Amino acid sequence: MKLVFATNNLNKLKEVQQMLPNTIELLSLKDINCFDEIDETENTLEGNAKLKANYITQKYGYNCFADDTGLEVDILNGSPGVYSARYAGEPANSENNIKKLLSELNKRKERKGQFRTAICLNINNDQLLFDGICKGEILKKTQGKKGFGYDPIFRPKGYQKSFAEMNSKEKNKISHRGLAIEKLVTFLSNYNS
Repeated sequence: MKLVFATNNLNKLKEVQQMLPNTIELLSLKDINCFDEIDETENTLEGNAKLKANYITQKYGYNCFADDTGLEVDILNGSPGVYSARYAGEPANSENNIKKLLSELNKRKERKGQFRTAICLNINNDQLLFDGICKGEILKKTQGKKGFGYDPIFRPKGYQKSFAEMNSKEKNKISHRGLAIEKLVTFLSNYNS
């Protein structure tokens, strides 16, 4: 089965490819000659995932899934949340986002939060939503060189290291995206049977 993952983020693409069974041929936006910038204008993760999946399905005609992920910090009322990728403004990059978040949490003892991923799958005129949540805490400084985004400052509950200190197999087993993709894979595995 051919399935488009509506993302330009090569890190995400690589992470997801490792989780899918080899019966699914994962196509990137580049593979379908989509170079459009799909603006994430919704105010929820689910809304942005739907927006991106619908854009690809309607414009290109492919079965497709899209995700949106946010880091939700309890003491900040769920921020940065849906704005995680652009939290520090332009230029949007992980280093600036991490600096801003650490600055906002400076001198705060309460550092609980969670990563949450919403996935929208458009397949043969059906639309389904899957989600994944990984609870943990925000570290006081970066730890590790692997991963991307906020991984160097997020330590999942029950672990002594950040996402950025884990190899991809270890991270995918417990991460928000890994859990959401697992639900997607389970659905797709039963879809053709």
